[in-house]
Amino acid sequence: MSLFDLSGKVAIVTGSSRGIGRAIAEQMAVQGAKVVISSRKAEACQEVVDAINAKHGAGTAIAVPANISSKEDLQRLVDETNRTFGKIDVLVCNAASNPYYGPMSGVTDEQFRKVLDNNVISNHWLIQMVAPQMIERKDGSIIIVSSIGGLRGSPTIGVYNVSKAADFQLARNLAVEFGPHNVRVNCIAPGLIRTDFARALWEDPERYKLSTQGAPLRRIGEPVEIAGAAVFLASSASTFMTGQAMVVDGGVTI
Repeated sequence: MSLFDLSGKVAIVTGSSRGIGRAIAEQMAVQGAKVVISSRKAEACQEVVDAINAKHGAGTAIAVPANISSKEDLQRLVDETNRTFGKIDVLVCNAASNPYYGPMSGVTDEQFRKVLDNNVISNHWLIQMVAPQMIERKDGSIIIVSSIGGLRGSPTIGVYNVSKAADFQLARNLAVEFGPHNVRVNCIAPGLIRTDFARALWEDPERYKLSTQGAPLRRIGEPVEIAGAAVFLASSASTFMTGQAMVVDGGVTI
């Protein structure tokens, strides 16, 4: 059996109606997993579900819309997944928000709190809802999609970077707590990826040039290139890896 085989596994992927989250869900389905597509908009989720089921068979994917800022929505996401598939083996906390672009001196309290709530506290909530069954089975993989922004400063996305740095520590700390139960927690730290979420960065020719001229690969990444890292972290290929931040950035941070 392939080390990357996910047959029999059930994965929740938040923010999976587009971009990195969608690519992760699609590639996990390729490897045999049942996947739960979740984002705020039901129609967008269903579109992804229909595409995955058309390719891999009915029942491979289901849609459970949820707003990550709502604890009730997240609990419903977990409950619906358990009701439909009976368990959760893999959790991918991918959904995030960044309502502010500019120096930290200009951010409002409300904007700062929203970033921390959606990018850190919502991950904490969802993990606490899913972890008990993983601990009971002594098997599970939790993946937080962070960012290389959490490794460095920025004059424009500093608030977002603070939240992504917190995600690294969330993974490290939970890896310590869950490790004795064979439940692993890791982060993926993407660089600049061609998604709608990062459109402000890669659509700006000057910023794109600055972002890529020092990158060894001389380009930005594609969503599917992050999906490969997620499949690795979800699968048997990474069973001795926990508490880590896997940087996938075309070499930018080196």
